[in-house]
Amino acid sequence: MREAALMESLPYLMARAAAGSAHAARVLSGTAPEDIASRAALAALPVTRKSDLIAAQAADPPFAGLNGVPVGNLARIFVSPGPIHEPQGRGADTFRFARALHATGLRAGDVMQNCFAYHFTPAGFMLEGGAMALGCPVIPAGTGNTEMQAGAMARLRPRAWCGTPDFLKLILERADAMGLDTSSLRYGHVSGGAYLPGLRQWYGDRGLTVLQSYTTAECGVIAYESEAREGLILDEEVIVEIVRPGTGDPVAEGEVGEVVVTVLSEAYPLIRFATGDLSAILPGASPCGRTNARIRGWMGRADQAAKVRGLFVRPEMTAALARQFPGLGRLRLVVAAAEGGDRLELRAEAPEDPALREALSAALRTVTGLRGEVSLVPPGTLPNDGRMVDDTRPVPA
Repeated sequence: MREAALMESLPYLMARAAAGSAHAARVLSGTAPEDIASRAALAALPVTRKSDLIAAQAADPPFAGLNGVPVGNLARIFVSPGPIHEPQGRGADTFRFARALHATGLRAGDVMQNCFAYHFTPAGFMLEGGAMALGCPVIPAGTGNTEMQAGAMARLRPRAWCGTPDFLKLILERADAMGLDTSSLRYGHVSGGAYLPGLRQWYGDRGLTVLQSYTTAECGVIAYESEAREGLILDEEVIVEIVRPGTGDPVAEGEVGEVVVTVLSEAYPLIRFATGDLSAILPGASPCGRTNARIRGWMGRADQAAKVRGLFVRPEMTAALARQFPGLGRLRLVVAAAEGGDRLELRAEAPEDPALREALSAALRTVTGLRGEVSLVPPGTLPNDGRMVDDTRPVPA
């Protein structure tokens, strides 16, 4: 039902996006919005890469036409590192955080100490908007100053906290050292960094429920964790595809690939926005009872590139080879240090075949401009981690 409703709304939302956003109109050039009514039709559209936004916005400030309403109709304009400019529309909870915070455990009346940044970037306002939509008072604490954070927590007695995964631990350890009572705290919501198992255990040992979400400045909430702690549940107002890195081609369920998100808000419509992050769709529904699809969470970066003998090799090149030889399994370009220079190797899942090896060797040189070795490995040998370029050279000290 949810999927059907999303697809049914796509043509109208695409038409609205194209009418308001010059960038969306370019993406849809030659395609009628009413024809975009399925995932297959959506997958035929080009992707917009986060890595391209800096140059695009520098050439066409402030938003490179990505805004869907005039600048004067926005609520806020953010400046994220890069710099990348993100518009925020007017209205309540425009980044859709209420659902994620509710899944963490927040309820109306719970005071939340918000330790995400309010300076230039949208993170602080994202969480604040979601908390206020739930009816939760917010302490706009921002980042840094651990001693003040601990003191505010002891005096104001928040029931919930949000920020980057490790900052809460620093605050609680400082509060312990100062002899402060932070027993009011019960819930935490974290994002913006790796939430490692040891840290999760540390919070659990203190009786805290601390869950995470996967969020970007452009998209808002993409997916969030529930009490089941089995993957991250996709937000109901986004369409997520997992594609082969360097392409816009969706991969099979369970395969690791790049996260591509479509968010058709009026103020900031994003059509097939490639985040540069890796993840995979999990099969089945969450044990918590929520029925939307789940992803495994953040699994690394998709924008892999390596410079070999003065030339860059990129995931797009591996994808081009895969298109030339559709019968192969997974492929990977491996860069290694070798005596006298760098060594480039193409590993491909296929039965041993001298003719195929020779054809791949020629194609590798054509696509990359570099000579390289070809290794044919048994199907299932290469890991399902989304990596298409693997630079194994040691990092200079």
